Amino acid sequence: MIQKITKGFISFFKLEAASGVVLLFAAVIALIISNSELSSLYFSTLEKYLFIGINNFGLKLSVLHWINDALMAVFFFFVTLEIKREFLQGELSNIKQALLPIIAAVGGMVIPALIYVFINLGDGETLKGWAIPSATDIAFSLGVLSLLGSRVPLSLKVFLTALAIIDDLGAIVIIALFYSGDLSIKYLSLMLLAFIVLLVINKFNVKRFIPYLIVGIFLWDFTHNSGIHATIAGVLLAMTIPHRKKDKDFSLLIKVEHAISPYVAFGIMPIFAFANAGVSLEGLSLSSLLDKVPLGIVLGLFVGKQLGVFVFSYVSIKLKIAQMPSNTSWYNFYGVGVLTGIGFTMSLFVGNLAFADNLQYMDGVKIGVLTGSLLSTLFGYFLILLTPNR
Repeated sequence: MIQKITKGFISFFKLEAASGVVLLFAAVIALIISNSELSSLYFSTLEKYLFIGINNFGLKLSVLHWINDALMAVFFFFVTLEIKREFLQGELSNIKQALLPIIAAVGGMVIPALIYVFINLGDGETLKGWAIPSATDIAFSLGVLSLLGSRVPLSLKVFLTALAIIDDLGAIVIIALFYSGDLSIKYLSLMLLAFIVLLVINKFNVKRFIPYLIVGIFLWDFTHNSGIHATIAGVLLAMTIPHRKKDKDFSLLIKVEHAISPYVAFGIMPIFAFANAGVSLEGLSLSSLLDKVPLGIVLGLFVGKQLGVFVFSYVSIKLKIAQMPSNTSWYNFYGVGVLTGIGFTMSLFVGNLAFADNLQYMDGVKIGVLTGSLLSTLFGYFLILLTPNR
């Protein structure tokens, strides 16, 4: 079965693996600049406001908000296209194949969140960050896995790809349910109306993207003003892009996905990393990592992720609920579980939402995410590298 579906996964894997290198470069540059004489220019530029529109029709947001609200809406649009395709026609369309990554992803979200909550019990403000260590960065984790080459069997690469996609779906649900502000009935109604229009366009099997895009822009504006985070507009738009199995020669979903994938992987994600990874390391000490927010994130990513993914997977395989990926040893499988602790992009994004009204915690979030992701990268990489092939 796996031989029939690896083309899409191989293409996706190669793209994400390559973009992981660019992401790392962007994050390192952000750290260097934010700790140099250019730091004031770096932070002040992100805080500057830009108006985009015509005359009185438009929107004025800070550079950072344009990146996190507008560009990341395109990122979530792309991710949702991938999720939809995989559930309709890919690895996740077969329940037996999908069970293991689904179970592993659930474990990888629940255990880190519980660890963070345990460390932050009693503090209502810091508890808002409970979902930060639950996320996995697809590009970074697959990028590290690609460096290991043939030491990692194809089936395990497929497993990690599927797990990361499901993990993103979980992050989308969490953002929609738990990180919304005060809701506006007026704009929620307009959101619903725009979504219905998109469903009608889909029903008529419109195969040009322009109508979807025009309505999608209005949908984003309504979502931005509704109290729900603007990136959810990208999710709703992607859900309406048609992908019908009977249309063997054409799929608008696949066409759009392939068209925007390089821009997302090598443009939007590195820009997000550059804008959000910058943090001053002046005065950073071991005691800084022991603060509740960074400690909860570090332990959630580095300890909770690997435990959640491995234990939930191990139990499901032993109970014969799911199947072990072929040609895989438990050592390599555990190593991949460790790599899911690379949170970075999604963890930083959730952190921005969790502490939007408490920016004093954001340095702790960045330090925790960077440290937890670095530990997961090094430990996971060398664990797989130093274990013998099966």
